[in-house]
Amino acid sequence: MAPRAYWKGYLKLSLVSCPIALSPAASSSERISFRQINKQTGNRLRQQLVDEETREPVEAENKGRGYEIDKGVYIEVDDDELEAIQVESRHTIDIDSFVPATQIDKRFYDSPYYIAPTDSVGQEAFGVIREAMRGKGMVALGRIVLAKRERVIAVEPHGKGMLGTTLRYGYEVRKPEEIFSDIADVKVPGEMLKLAQDILDTKMGDFDPSAFEDHYETALIALLRKKQAGFKPPKAKERAAAPRNVINLMEALRRSVQAEREGPAQTKKGRKRVEGQREMLLPIQGKEALPRPAAKKSAARRRAG
Repeated sequence: MAPRAYWKGYLKLSLVSCPIALSPAASSSERISFRQINKQTGNRLRQQLVDEETREPVEAENKGRGYEIDKGVYIEVDDDELEAIQVESRHTIDIDSFVPATQIDKRFYDSPYYIAPTDSVGQEAFGVIREAMRGKGMVALGRIVLAKRERVIAVEPHGKGMLGTTLRYGYEVRKPEEIFSDIADVKVPGEMLKLAQDILDTKMGDFDPSAFEDHYETALIALLRKKQAGFKPPKAKERAAAPRNVINLMEALRRSVQAEREGPAQTKKGRKRVEGQREMLLPIQGKEALPRPAAKKSAARRRAG
């Protein structure tokens, strides 16, 4: 089942327009997440807003928003004032310009969305805009209102559809000088550079995201399976000492090149990869489903009372 569209409207190029829908291209919903609970009762915890000074609970109707201009001093801004300055959503992406894809600095990319036509009538116009960009190797820049904020969006061909990526504004991107200013200007000897490039040559490959495994997520699934089956969780292992800095860079490069040429060392067979959270508590093929843990006695007594 296709995910529900996040935004619906029109993509417009001059006098040509077509109805489209945006759907998030990425999702973290498959990751394991936890709830805060009361360890004594097993019940879920709920957070309550309290006044920082009086420590008294605050009801929803008394909740407002303020901008801190000094420590503990706030300018209050109400909903009507924010409503007055919001950008009107016309549900249209007006293409303002086209730029080469290579000109967009990767630091400005924010959230990606798949773009697809919403009806058969608009598919021809959609295809015309898509193929025109593909033929020229260009990316369209336009504006879109998402969550009551106007965003710049870069639209480009992506297979049979398009990919729209919201862009950060200049003030949201930090200047590299803030981080890189203390890096010394080092002249790299040619021999060292050649050895490093030899290592790169031995490790060249194609980008394959399926080759990346989230080891923490895999370990979480294994832990939860054991706990559901009644096992106690293993104690945390001591963190290994950090490796010492390499003293002889040239020798390390030579050894790295030699090791790569001789081929990778024989490694133990890795654990079978777990394919997703949804299958975590379901029966494994050829095995029975894990038993569900018995309800806590304290919870049973509470219900009886």
